[in-house]
Amino acid sequence: MEKTHIVFSVVVYVLFLFPVIDGGLMVNAVRTEDGSEAWGYVEVRPKAHMFWWYYKSPYRTQDSSKPWPIILWLQGGPGASGVGIGNFEEVGPLDTYLKPRNSTWLQKADLLFVDNPVGTGYSFVEDTSLLVKTDEEAAADLTTLLIKVFNRNESLQKSPLYIVAESYGGKYAVTLGLSALRAIEAGQLKLKLGGIALGDTWISPEDFVFSWGPLLKDVSRLDNNGLAKKNSLANQIKRQLEAGKFVEATNSWSDLERVISENSNSVDFYNFLLDSGMDPVSVIASELSQRISIK
Repeated sequence: MEKTHIVFSVVVYVLFLFPVIDGGLMVNAVRTEDGSEAWGYVEVRPKAHMFWWYYKSPYRTQDSSKPWPIILWLQGGPGASGVGIGNFEEVGPLDTYLKPRNSTWLQKADLLFVDNPVGTGYSFVEDTSLLVKTDEEAAADLTTLLIKVFNRNESLQKSPLYIVAESYGGKYAVTLGLSALRAIEAGQLKLKLGGIALGDTWISPEDFVFSWGPLLKDVSRLDNNGLAKKNSLANQIKRQLEAGKFVEATNSWSDLERVISENSNSVDFYNFLLDSGMDPVSVIASELSQRISIK
């Protein structure tokens, strides 16, 4: 990650060399010579700055009957960096070692990563009182960013925008979708909203804690004893949520993760086919090697 940090530091330095005033708010942006990447800051509110990074897909096609899509990726947390995690650890063109990723979502769409909300990653505020306190405030900032980025670029306006989010980002995606739609209808935002996609979304903690155990039992990662322990904690979390004891519920959720791990041979929380810490590439390579040896 050290190389990544160096790259970002250079980017941040260069960005401030090219300020543009747009509608009373500061917009800083640069792009590569071939136009394949662009990144910058939007001052979404006075002294509140949001960082974005756009990748134009080398696979992009020009077909008016099937416009090439743009995916806006929103990370969860709250407070996790879309530019850092979503981009380099999940779907972007380079991994955390700055090596090309074999499978990137650029093969299917242009990608727009944003550090959301302000205070996350390279997005920042000049006064901590400007940090957002609600999902709706975060959506308002994101809508302002879209207005500043899309309204100035007719090429981007031709592509449908899909808002994709994981974990807590699901709350951001839903509130942003509603805010963006209202801005489009009011003539303030020039873009085509294609849709919203939610992955492992943290929008209903109660449903999550009750559904996790049965799924793991169905795939033989939990036995009846482990499921009973899980259900006991799930009911405890439900009672705490209903009583408004959210800190206690969060602590109980941590206990639930521990119980799941202890009773499932440390199942990987993102892939129940693996144990925690396994390298899926190494596992596949080992299986292939064994098959070749058998033959």
